[in-house]
Amino acid sequence: MKDLAPRDFVSRCMDQEIKEGRGCGPKKNYINLDMTHLGAETIALRLPSVFEIGHNFANVDITKEPIPVIPTNHYQMGGIPSNINGEVVMTGRSGTQEVVNGLYAVGECACVSVHGANRLGTNSLLDIVVFGRAAGLHIIEFNNKNKEHKPLPANAADISMERLNRLNTATTGEYAQNVAGDMRDIMQQHASVFRTQASMDEGVVKIAQLRQRVTDIKLTDKSQIFNTERIEALEVENMIEVAQSTMVSAAARHECRGAHSVMDYDRPADDPTCPLGRDDVNWLKHTMWDKATNSLSYKPVVLKPLTVASVPPKIRTF
Repeated sequence: MKDLAPRDFVSRCMDQEIKEGRGCGPKKNYINLDMTHLGAETIALRLPSVFEIGHNFANVDITKEPIPVIPTNHYQMGGIPSNINGEVVMTGRSGTQEVVNGLYAVGECACVSVHGANRLGTNSLLDIVVFGRAAGLHIIEFNNKNKEHKPLPANAADISMERLNRLNTATTGEYAQNVAGDMRDIMQQHASVFRTQASMDEGVVKIAQLRQRVTDIKLTDKSQIFNTERIEALEVENMIEVAQSTMVSAAARHECRGAHSVMDYDRPADDPTCPLGRDDVNWLKHTMWDKATNSLSYKPVVLKPLTVASVPPKIRTF
């Protein structure tokens, strides 16, 4: 088993090749991923989905020719704050972390903070297995102790129903795919592999403006059965939450850490042992986004495991 290079490192190398003029194609805007050396039999056995993707989206036979690739968003390092039981936690009025009883989050939607600022390949599956099991066991234990649930508030579904009603009654506005396309362009331009403070600050403004357009989405198809246009519109509403929280959080973090690579920040001249652009003194902490107030807060990173010795952050040499 070979060690996999971290995703952010590979992405930066790919992007650097393109930016320095060594890309492929007439526009030199991608690089080639060559897997022909693996052979058709190995690819069919071990990489059937990659073969299908190459055929469907790039019209190439990966057993005979390389795939054109560029870096793009793959995994969201943040997520819904959760604890080791998969329970969702939130910051209470006193500043302490409080459990939201009955609400659980595991996998890619959650942030239990086992990956740090950058995930290694295949570790997401390990995350899902470990915390999915932990959440299931905790749910059983919780239900055995609490036979009856608390009454739901009368307005529990109001926000969800308001979203659906707004889409069903809108007669003017924009189509979801147009807003989604602009959102994609903004994030690719201002929150991509290599970032600058000026570009991120500009992206914060653009995303805030785009958010206003999201509230003005309309449907051409208002049927109630298997309406994919409605699904796309709802997805865009969800995506703008992630996009804005990502952009604002990135612009506020004045350092480099993991996949957050900002070209403005470098190693201090008086400290050659300092990690490149990383500021543990001021920024070794989680960024918390509050949708209700469009504001940021922070909480410390838990560095003390439950059953083994603590592993403090070390210098990253690549």
